[in-house]
Amino acid sequence: MKILVMHQVPYRKISYHLGIDHNAHEVTYIGHPHRMADLPEDLPCERVTLDAEEDLIDGIRTRVSPEDGYEKVLALSEFGIREAWHVRQHLGVDGQDLPQIERVRDKVRMKEALAASGVRHPRFVASPPACGPLPWSGRTVLKPRQGASSEDVTIHETAREALSAYRKLPDPTEFQLEEHIDGDILHADGLVQNGRIVDVAVSRYVNKPVEYADGKPLGSHQVECIPVYRDFADAVVASLGIDEGCIHLEFFETADGEPVFLEIANRLGGAGVCTVHHQHTGIHLPSHEIAIRLGLERPPADTRTGRYHGWLAFPGHHLDAGAGCSVEVPAEVLDHPCLDRIHVLEPGRPLPRHITYQEWEVPVFIEASHPDPAVLRGFLQECTRAVSVRPEPSTIKEPV
Repeated sequence: MKILVMHQVPYRKISYHLGIDHNAHEVTYIGHPHRMADLPEDLPCERVTLDAEEDLIDGIRTRVSPEDGYEKVLALSEFGIREAWHVRQHLGVDGQDLPQIERVRDKVRMKEALAASGVRHPRFVASPPACGPLPWSGRTVLKPRQGASSEDVTIHETAREALSAYRKLPDPTEFQLEEHIDGDILHADGLVQNGRIVDVAVSRYVNKPVEYADGKPLGSHQVECIPVYRDFADAVVASLGIDEGCIHLEFFETADGEPVFLEIANRLGGAGVCTVHHQHTGIHLPSHEIAIRLGLERPPADTRTGRYHGWLAFPGHHLDAGAGCSVEVPAEVLDHPCLDRIHVLEPGRPLPRHITYQEWEVPVFIEASHPDPAVLRGFLQECTRAVSVRPEPSTIKEPV
């Protein structure tokens, strides 16, 4: 099989060699220089590097053609799903149609598709009237229709305040308004094959994603996937017509235990999702997604740990971007039986200027596990209070 890989996700997150036999298939990777640089030197493949500032779609169109004989186009980044549609159109390769893609990229389209499904979701308005109130009055979320990492998401105490902020935006058509839902936020991660979920794990967030953008730590830990969670995920996938690949579904759980849809992405979850999912279920999500999307047999599952796993990231984008930081991790964290691994930003490395959950980019990243998810949650919550990250360009104290 001749495969074109639009390489946008860090190689270490996907480990393409675990999902593709590069000796059995003819594989070409194409992408921008910073990403192509992380391909393993010994990976048997063709490499096509675009210019640093070159448009992705235009760059690919000028370098590959239908005569090249590509049979599959693989794009595993959330930001490459729509671009891959244009590339497939150019090459004459089958794949998801544009309406399917819009339902998992546009936060308005996905809720519109759920309207007649019975799946509860927040009330929302994509284009509010020039004058007049919203259909609700309380706390309101203003967020981009597309995007990730809760970037540019704001929460307002009243609908009127949110509407005022919306009307001051340079391009409000790129945003939507929705009612705020009280409750914990959970996420379900897994695989869809032939329109059915074939693997799923559910996790509960520690703090909320929108708070991470403001500088608070964010993490999550796995919980038991009770029937109400599984049924909810099944209903969302069916209603949105998701046919294949990874899903990262976020939803609220109200005080009375009702799940309420937040949003979904048809791709691998970020941060520590891939690692903890593999440990808990034995399924390496990227490898299985690649097999499903290429029409290959899924690899066998690995051994499960028998524990619930979680992660916790401390952001650095809100500090003095470009400078270093100092980190203090107390002994009670380092010696705790829940702690599996801790990654601390190496001394002298500048803080990221953008929102990121990558463990090698954030000041502190923790992986933890325990047979009891309640104990695990308590440890992660204690870490948010005990670990200190300060915007000081002094030498980082490495844990021992």
